[in-house]
Amino acid sequence: MKASFVSNMSLQNAMRLTVSSAQKEMLQVQEESVTGRHSDVGAVLGAKTARTLNLHRDLQRMESLKSTNALTTQRLAASQQALGQMSNAANDAMGVLIALSGITSADQLDLAKKNLGDALSIFTAAANTSFSGEYLFAGINSDVMPLKDYFEGIPCSDAKASFDAAFLAHFGFDQTDPAVSGITAADMQSFIDGLETDYMSISWETDWSNASNENMESRVSTSETVQSSTNTNVTGMRNMALGLILGQELLALDIPEAARKTVSDAAIDYMGRAISGIDGERSKLGISEARVTQANTSLNAQLTILSTSIKDMEGIDTYEAATRVTTLESQLSLAYTLTSRIQKLSLLNYL
Repeated sequence: MKASFVSNMSLQNAMRLTVSSAQKEMLQVQEESVTGRHSDVGAVLGAKTARTLNLHRDLQRMESLKSTNALTTQRLAASQQALGQMSNAANDAMGVLIALSGITSADQLDLAKKNLGDALSIFTAAANTSFSGEYLFAGINSDVMPLKDYFEGIPCSDAKASFDAAFLAHFGFDQTDPAVSGITAADMQSFIDGLETDYMSISWETDWSNASNENMESRVSTSETVQSSTNTNVTGMRNMALGLILGQELLALDIPEAARKTVSDAAIDYMGRAISGIDGERSKLGISEARVTQANTSLNAQLTILSTSIKDMEGIDTYEAATRVTTLESQLSLAYTLTSRIQKLSLLNYL
């Protein structure tokens, strides 16, 4: 007869391996039940992993475009609001100029001068509107204030100095000289024509504007860009400044009625052009807003398709994963119980 002993070591080792394997699987299944996708996509998909990576890259690009489109939409909305302020100021100034027809009262002319000066200040403030640290109407020079203030400068602004110099050069005396009472309508019209030439040329960019002629553009889809702002060099803004300056500087002077009418008519004409030009810029930006909205609609559709494709490839049944977690928890609990009992097995307990 042969005697041998029985050891519980092999049983303990087997149970320990079972517990370790179950714990590892538990971590994976818990992650999958939370994320809704395979914990190791590469191991599951194999050769198809490259395709899902491409889908993820496309998805990130679409989401990035949607984020930038949100900023573009806000930028366009801020630009529209500023242009609306300019248009309103131009319409108000137009009303003041029309109301002045035939008026010679010094008090009323001074009041009109003040109102036109206020309109010019509103125009300047709106032109220098900024959004997210960038000036909206500076073109691609978005870090530079686009429009210089006519009323600020030492001893005066460049625009004011140029106007005074042009007046002196044309008439031979300045605005405070009593000789202004002898200015004829023809002389005044000639001066205004020369001033218009200056404002529509490079002189504007020297005396008034720091903006670039190249507007900011924003990409709204993989194949489309839109104009997301305008700049202070557009004709509408030049005309608005010119019309306001004519009224501000000349209407209240002690000039003959015929010359004043020439100034008034010219200022009204320029303000009309300004309103048309500024509203034209608003229309262009409105088209950009519509294109951004259409681009977002398209992006949303693409995002849905990409998300669905990725889910089909990487997704799991979360209910099945939750059931598997419950099963593993039960197995681990049983394994811990058996391990505890096996460890207590000893002949010493029966001797």
